[in-house]
Amino acid sequence: MSPRPARLVIATRQSRLALWQSNFVSQQLSALYPERQIELLPLSTRGDEVLDRSLAAIGGKGLFVKELEQALADGRADLAVHSCKDVPMDLPEGFTLAAYMEREDPRDAFVSVRFDSLAALPQRGVVGTSSLRREAQLRHTHPHLQVNPLRGNIDTRLRKLEAGTYDALVLAAAGLRRLGLEAHVRSRMSVEESVPAVGQGALAIEVRAERGDLADLLKPLNHSATERCVRAERAASRGLGGSCHLPLAVHGRLEGREIRLTGLVATQDGSQLVRATLSGDAREPERLGAQLAAELRSRGAEAILEQLPTQ
Repeated sequence: MSPRPARLVIATRQSRLALWQSNFVSQQLSALYPERQIELLPLSTRGDEVLDRSLAAIGGKGLFVKELEQALADGRADLAVHSCKDVPMDLPEGFTLAAYMEREDPRDAFVSVRFDSLAALPQRGVVGTSSLRREAQLRHTHPHLQVNPLRGNIDTRLRKLEAGTYDALVLAAAGLRRLGLEAHVRSRMSVEESVPAVGQGALAIEVRAERGDLADLLKPLNHSATERCVRAERAASRGLGGSCHLPLAVHGRLEGREIRLTGLVATQDGSQLVRATLSGDAREPERLGAQLAAELRSRGAEAILEQLPTQ
């Protein structure tokens, strides 16, 4: 094992939220290892650059991490900080998630200038979201609403709302809270009303698998309960194919020695929706995730999966 480096470089996206997240990790590392120099390496990703098409149309959320992984591979950076929900279910060979930071609020937030909740929106009210998961659930529970695509960073999205392009937005509560934008939140949607994305609210730190020195260094930042729940969520997603074209939601919550795991699969128009909840041993998160995937398939998700476009 190589000696721990005196200088650590963190690869990060350039958005305000990504920089907040990476600075947060940097501060935690500086507090643990004050003798080490911590630097950020801001990078532009294809997911940030292509804003006129949905993520599913251009290759999925993995487009937010590829450039960061390349910086790890060629030695320009030691670690990369990601929103866990942006990390593909299967990492490229030679990479690993070395730490999961304690999860922030995993719920979705209802954001509007004029309305207090989804129920208050008028017939054909326009809701903006970039997520197939949110779109499918909105269309299923509120078929009278118009759900339109929404891309760009949080500030861009809020400007579009204030300009009247949308009546409301559904955004991750965690991102708004981290950026000090909670005043825009009119209400928070329960995890039953809007099942969160896999890993929503959690930060993941990625390193090259060979860097055992970094894995040891990052251990104090790992939050065990978050790690176990997110591992179960990611296993369920893998068991369902993890397609960027699939409206999929999985959320785990630690309850004593068990994880309570809820999953949902739907068609994009919300006309078909399958949901299931299982509990299992928190020491075997991947097993529980695989069981949930199998349960969802048996309840009708298999038919939805067969409708997905060939990739």
